[in-house]
Amino acid sequence: MIVITGGAGFIGSALLWALNNRGRQDILLVDDVDHAEKENNIAPLQYEELIGIDDFQSKLKAGEYDQRGITGILHLGAISATTEKSWEKLQQRNVEYTQDIIRWCVDRGVRCVYASSGQTYGFGELGYNDDHKLFDQLKTITLYGKSKLVVDIWARDAGYLEQIVGLRYFNVFGPNENHKEDMRSVIAKQYDTIKKNGAIELFKSYDAKYADGEQQRDFVYVKDAVDATLWFFDHPEINGVYNVGTGIARSWNDVANAMFAALNMPPNIQYVPMPEVLQGKYQYYTLADITKLRKAGYTAAFRPLETAVKEYIQDYLEPHKHLGE
Repeated sequence: MIVITGGAGFIGSALLWALNNRGRQDILLVDDVDHAEKENNIAPLQYEELIGIDDFQSKLKAGEYDQRGITGILHLGAISATTEKSWEKLQQRNVEYTQDIIRWCVDRGVRCVYASSGQTYGFGELGYNDDHKLFDQLKTITLYGKSKLVVDIWARDAGYLEQIVGLRYFNVFGPNENHKEDMRSVIAKQYDTIKKNGAIELFKSYDAKYADGEQQRDFVYVKDAVDATLWFFDHPEINGVYNVGTGIARSWNDVANAMFAALNMPPNIQYVPMPEVLQGKYQYYTLADITKLRKAGYTAAFRPLETAVKEYIQDYLEPHKHLGE
């Protein structure tokens, strides 16, 4: 049996969909299905059991899963809001929960792949190199990023990274993200606005090095993030922390133009003030260094932004479909 924590969430439910496509249904989903869109994410998919987060943690610690034949845990469960202000909540859910799962897996020889984040790089002053020796030099700008970096450093120092994999996902977007609400991708949030008003709103730039809309991100389609995740799951001989991104930075203007093209509409981009709460913590540029990923043997191509945005809009947003429907 395979365990997916955060299994009703964004990347978690996409992993469930991909495993179903492999013919796997012997899957234990761990999540609190506290949003209608989480229910919609897993409704068309097949799994053996669904259990809440607290119940799973308790049973895991009590040894109730020791004889269940678990072959791997894909740990995606976390507080994913980059705006979360409570370190106590992040410490419990993102740090301690992950540590419990890693210890359990290593002690029993069970494959473990956990979600780290590109947020560990902060403003990227030191670049985006996933070399383990550089972890201590990174300066995060959000408590969420800090929670992920704390786990990466702990896993390295305890020697666990010799037996498990942590994946630093960059800007993942695609179907099954609607439950994230304000944390959804701009594509998901602005789709209805474009359809209604024929225009998209992007944040103005407050950095002279970047024109309005020219702030850049490494945008990764969720299906590509899932492919990379399952590749590591399939290769237990390869361990450590790895970036998962395209290795190409694209601008928000590129995203907007791709959306208008997918909708066969003329571009109409409007620039609006950035909320003050974001201005001091806004990343103007991210770019995953995927040198280590490629050296590890992962050769699959990542979809170009335009291709991914077109599929997302035409196959999922317009028909209001989820993965598996």
